[in-house]
Amino acid sequence: MYLATQDKSFFPEDFCGKFETVKKMGFDAYEIDGRILRENAEKVEKASAAAGLPVRMVCGGYSGWIGDFSEEKRKTCIKEIGETLSVCGSLGIDGIVVPAAWGMFSLRLPPMTPPRSAADDRKVLLDSLAQLDSVAAKTKTRIFLEPLNRYENHMILRVEEAVSLIQEGSFANVKVTADFFHMNIEEAHIEETLDTFAPYIGHIHLASSQRLEPGAGHLDYIPGFKVLHKNGYNGGFCFECRVQGDNPDAYARSVKLVRERLQQAGYN
Repeated sequence: MYLATQDKSFFPEDFCGKFETVKKMGFDAYEIDGRILRENAEKVEKASAAAGLPVRMVCGGYSGWIGDFSEEKRKTCIKEIGETLSVCGSLGIDGIVVPAAWGMFSLRLPPMTPPRSAADDRKVLLDSLAQLDSVAAKTKTRIFLEPLNRYENHMILRVEEAVSLIQEGSFANVKVTADFFHMNIEEAHIEETLDTFAPYIGHIHLASSQRLEPGAGHLDYIPGFKVLHKNGYNGGFCFECRVQGDNPDAYARSVKLVRERLQQAGYN
């Protein structure tokens, strides 16, 4: 099990300073933007080694979406994710977090009628994932498919929906990223979802109920953490959140809180 963070405005801009700060704040690893990784692979590798802080995951950093309405943008997306996976494979990074789309369409906001049917959405996603599953096999990496909430996306909202795509496509190199913020909106019971689909969960994103740092909202992490521990989950818990006032002290307190919650759930 490891605790990771994405970038924050109060981290230094240079990679060496950034990774040293992340480590001092109490994190075990870093989750990096794909485009930044592709453009700075050598610098990232050197800074990671110097700080003794591994880059374990990639999130974002590509054009278009795997479920894009534009075929041209979808092809570009698959190409750039594939290029990112190649870098991940060479540097020993686990893989990349990928949603179906973000901010492209919502069934809960006008105009509420998508330009493509649900059946066609599914065909497109299965095709994209099949291509990326093949690349992941070659690069010995993984795709971590992330359900997003109803206001950010319309194709994959719940963990069950992500799992159904993995099952239908028999994708050996695709797992699920379960995000506590999105689950707080879409899942009836977070812990039941984590228990039911435990074999498919490969990565965790952490934020509180309003997308601020853990502890700033009403989410109780212990039941979910206990279920993950019971099922032998030993992957990453990555902070994907805003921070109140961009305050590094608030962020450091949140890291301490999450570690305490993980220990209470049985993690050492």
